[in-house]
Amino acid sequence: MVRPPSGSPLVLTVDFITPVVDDPETFGAVAAANALSDVYAMGGDPQVALAVCGYPAERLSREALARIFRGGRDKAAEAGCAIVGGHTVIDTELKYGLCVVGSVDPERILTHTHARAGDRLVLTKPLGLGVASQALRSDRLAPADLARAVAVMTRLNRDAKDAALVAGVRAATDVTGFGLLGHLRHLLLGSRLAARLAAGAVPCLDFARALAAEGILPGGSRRNLEYVRASTRFAPEVDEVTRALLADAQTSGGLLLAVAPERTELLREELARRGALACAVVGEVVPGEPGAIEVSAGTSLP
Repeated sequence: MVRPPSGSPLVLTVDFITPVVDDPETFGAVAAANALSDVYAMGGDPQVALAVCGYPAERLSREALARIFRGGRDKAAEAGCAIVGGHTVIDTELKYGLCVVGSVDPERILTHTHARAGDRLVLTKPLGLGVASQALRSDRLAPADLARAVAVMTRLNRDAKDAALVAGVRAATDVTGFGLLGHLRHLLLGSRLAARLAAGAVPCLDFARALAAEGILPGGSRRNLEYVRASTRFAPEVDEVTRALLADAQTSGGLLLAVAPERTELLREELARRGALACAVVGEVVPGEPGAIEVSAGTSLP
């Protein structure tokens, strides 16, 4: 957070990705939503952005490049954020994203450091987006399942952020490349606490489990699982597919919100009222070794 001499404090972030879908405009929209999510995860509102893009000039037409920029511009406009410029370079691999500046109320900023023991953990989008992207690359994703994944990835986290602020959420993170377990670990390290997670309560895209069981997982998801193994204790009933989905690398995933137990139902009501894709209580923050996570197979906490 940056505090200028006058005016609201600012939050700044940058994020860019390689294509997760084939359609250029959809890719631009997904990449923009993914970048904007970082601002929402801090409780802020995006104001202006710069586009960043690396593209293979010999393999990508100018028309396709323009469509990527158009998709990003339109998604940013939906968020009330103007793309005011940017920079492109010729690269061997296509990449696109945004540098975003947002405003935030310093009294209501969401950070990794404000979780408290007893807070409930609420997730606002289903998992499985990494599996979906890998299945698309392998030509294994049905058109209806692709449409569902795109709908999740292009959904802004603005409404989830607004619900979180109304409910007095203490801490938050978005769930993106490090997966649910990785991002939860970062939040717990910031707050110097541990957590319990109920794997059966975690929402997933309905097609993702079958694909993951066939080994359709991106390399990032596999690396995420290795990253959290030392700090995560899985109950024996939590199978390998479930473990992989909990570590699945998301693109433009939801927010993971830490909320006081007495305000949990208010948060869920606010999320539901705004049409959130999920409002699932998936875990609880507890005292313990910072960053440690205990995962049970149940659908609720004991």
